[in-house]
Amino acid sequence: MFVSQSMTREVITINKDADIFEAKDKMTKQRIRHLPVVGKDNRIIGIVSDRDIRSALPCSLLKDYDTGKTREKLLEFKIKDIMIIDPFTISLSYTIQDALMLMQKTRVGAFPVVDKQGRIKGIISTRDLLRAFINVLGIEESGTLLCIIVEEKIGQLKKIVDAITEENISFGSVLVARYWDEGKKAVFPYLLTKKVSHVKTKLKKMGYTLLDPTEWYIDQTSQDK
Repeated sequence: MFVSQSMTREVITINKDADIFEAKDKMTKQRIRHLPVVGKDNRIIGIVSDRDIRSALPCSLLKDYDTGKTREKLLEFKIKDIMIIDPFTISLSYTIQDALMLMQKTRVGAFPVVDKQGRIKGIISTRDLLRAFINVLGIEESGTLLCIIVEEKIGQLKKIVDAITEENISFGSVLVARYWDEGKKAVFPYLLTKKVSHVKTKLKKMGYTLLDPTEWYIDQTSQDK
């Protein structure tokens, strides 16, 4: 899935010469945390976040910013003074997986999406990615997540899918993840039913080990520390 299918297209932007209060008001009104800063021809030149604004405006001043002298002083702050210049951007050809990995690497919460000329076409944030993955994984529908430990060899996933399908159970999604024992993988089928006891019994009889998905996560986390 490409970011063009998941990004927010109606992007709220701001000019570099705008004051900080305009940015703050836009974020509050639109319930957003990032404002791309655009210049000529809608080309991206920077980005400002709610964190940047909080850093620029001490809490003690924010409480009194409506008073004449305080507001006049704070109005001297412009977006160009606090924005991130030449921010990380991504292109329309990026996948949501690319965006997720870049977000993890850079620790940035949102990326402007630009065309080849650097003109802004959208913005994709952690909220957009969460919505995209919820859709991909099918977890908006009620169901049950299983965790099945399998040997890392060809054909294991097909055997599991066939065994569950034979029980007339539909899949929301199937994920395969690493497991800390060498030569094994963890398979996570999300089944669109709450009645899975007979399926669990069947899989155990086939020789598979089933774990509580929560236990797998906790154990895996502790191994990575």
